[in-house]
Amino acid sequence: MLSNIAFGLAIDAYGPTCDNAGGIIEIAGMSHKIRKRTDALDAAGNTTAAIGKGFAIGYATLVCLALILAYVGRVCVKFIDVLTPKAFIGLIVGAILHYWFSAMTMKSVGRTTLKMVEEIRQEFNTIPRLMEGRAKPDYKNCVKISTDASLREMIPPGALVMLTPLIVGTLFETLASVLAGSLISSVQAGVGEHAKSLGPKGSECNKAEVIGDTIGDPLKDTSGPSPNILIKLMVVESLVVASFLAAHRGLLFKFL
Repeated sequence: MLSNIAFGLAIDAYGPTCDNAGGIIEIAGMSHKIRKRTDALDAAGNTTAAIGKGFAIGYATLVCLALILAYVGRVCVKFIDVLTPKAFIGLIVGAILHYWFSAMTMKSVGRTTLKMVEEIRQEFNTIPRLMEGRAKPDYKNCVKISTDASLREMIPPGALVMLTPLIVGTLFETLASVLAGSLISSVQAGVGEHAKSLGPKGSECNKAEVIGDTIGDPLKDTSGPSPNILIKLMVVESLVVASFLAAHRGLLFKFL
């Protein structure tokens, strides 16, 4: 599986470049023939990117499954009985983590986008002759908004991923079932009929997608790859602190 990743990443470079070029072509009102060329290259890049993300989550699932088995062996858990209340609640909590993490990343994209729109509107209103193309915008502020948000907005999702194994493993005895629930939930994928009907050619959703990347890319590039990071970080951290958790797990139940 990993042998195909290099080819996928190489072809994936077509996607962002041609996508941005297509947006410029739409805004500039250039010839439709040029747009067709960029669409073909963009389609090749996006298709390969989708396949690459599928390969990534596929090998991450297999790796995490092996690491969960290693963690179970380190903490001396012989089996997980899903019929017990502790294990069942752990599975539910683990399944929720994926959607919680994805929701946090989507909200981060929305907040950052609004800040970018406000900055661009302010520049159009304050910089003379910018609308006519006779003046240059302040690119530094836009870059600063993106770079600051890329670091600051990832603090809450990162804390969710890093603190969950420590809190669950120390206070409760359900970390193994939480990891299993998050693994099962993170590999799910699918497209509903409502989502398929949103973007026909010429629709408002399609216009927003072509010009501003405001619909598909936050899902494809932000929340889409996030389960890969979620499951791998949680399982690796759990395995690193497995010896500590084996000695101190279930503290909450010991004091009850």
